[in-house]
Amino acid sequence: MGGTPGTKKRQVDPAVRRFVNAVSDERRAFYDTLERIILGMYPMARVGISYGVPTYWARTGRVGLAYWSGGVSFYPFGGDYLDEFRARYPEIKTSKGTINFKVSEKVPVAALKKIIRQAIEHSHHPVKT
Repeated sequence: MGGTPGTKKRQVDPAVRRFVNAVSDERRAFYDTLERIILGMYPMARVGISYGVPTYWARTGRVGLAYWSGGVSFYPFGGDYLDEFRARYPEIKTSKGTINFKVSEKVPVAALKKIIRQAIEHSHHPVKT
């Protein structure tokens, strides 16, 4: 996560780096892709560990990312944000509060950004600052 000249370099929580670097297979590249989407939308997001997974806090909400054996899980941490996604992309595995992306799947970026925006800006679980 380097910066361009004149920009402040993001401090990375060592626990987050350990988590992210724990795998070296294709899941790592997939994780990096999802992280770029989140940080592209919220470049000043605070990143740390919550509920055992890297979490990206901004405004009043948060989202998280974690590994699973076949890919990367995305957590919007509450709300019914996944209902529309589930209906539009039934081939992508979801649970009550998680999208489990397989590394072989193409990320529907616009749909994911909508969920990220909802979770960050309209959180059902407000972030305490």
